[in-house]
Amino acid sequence: MDQNEPQDFAGLDGVALVTGGSGGLGSAVAVMLARRGADVAITYRNNADRAAEVVAAIEATGRRGSAHQLVADDAEGAAALVEEVSADGLHTLVHAAGPLIPQRHLSRINPGDLTPQMTDEIAGFFNVAQPALPHLRRSKGSIVAITTAATRRFPVRDGLSAAGKGAVEQLCWGLAAEEGRFGIRVNCVGPGMTTAGMAQDLTASGDLAEVDFAAATANIPLKRFGDAADIAEAVCFLASTRAGYISGQHLAVDGGYGV
Repeated sequence: MDQNEPQDFAGLDGVALVTGGSGGLGSAVAVMLARRGADVAITYRNNADRAAEVVAAIEATGRRGSAHQLVADDAEGAAALVEEVSADGLHTLVHAAGPLIPQRHLSRINPGDLTPQMTDEIAGFFNVAQPALPHLRRSKGSIVAITTAATRRFPVRDGLSAAGKGAVEQLCWGLAAEEGRFGIRVNCVGPGMTTAGMAQDLTASGDLAEVDFAAATANIPLKRFGDAADIAEAVCFLASTRAGYISGQHLAVDGGYGV
């Protein structure tokens, strides 16, 4: 382990829970939390093998790790999972889960496809966040939701993602306003184009091609994509007590795309 790695979560009671911890961004967050002193539980939807690899990486840091299958719209299952992983306390909730969003102009989206996408986004967050509140109140803990830079500057063909994650952000602002009196902080990290996470999946599905990446790069002042570590760094900072007076904020990690 890097001796210069900050140990922001060392000594805290309980665990950090990362939804979508088997994904490109979620796994990077989970391992960085572990490197910084947290025991980490992750959720996954289908990829048990990848989840096991992430748990192994967590445990290689000397911290405890566990993986739990979770379906976004299973409210009872989410509540039971939160109770299970929070048996010894919960100090951090990171929401990194989300459905694969097809890249389409809004005029080409079938209205019937909207509801399942929105349900996955909104229920996937709230079904875990709501039962986590009593535990986070006790620890005066933190919620960080990974959303998107698209809620600040609209990227053409990314309307489904902007809409769903915009709804998650509104829930975060509500929780920040209502739960601050209990010491809970709630923030969002909005990734721009990255080399990990959904961009990989969209390339594999054919939704994004080289011409799309070139156009995206042209709109980024730093003229490059970010990586999973960039997102994880922002998440871990906002979750830590170093950000102890920051709540209700959206931190865009987008290379300047939003300016």
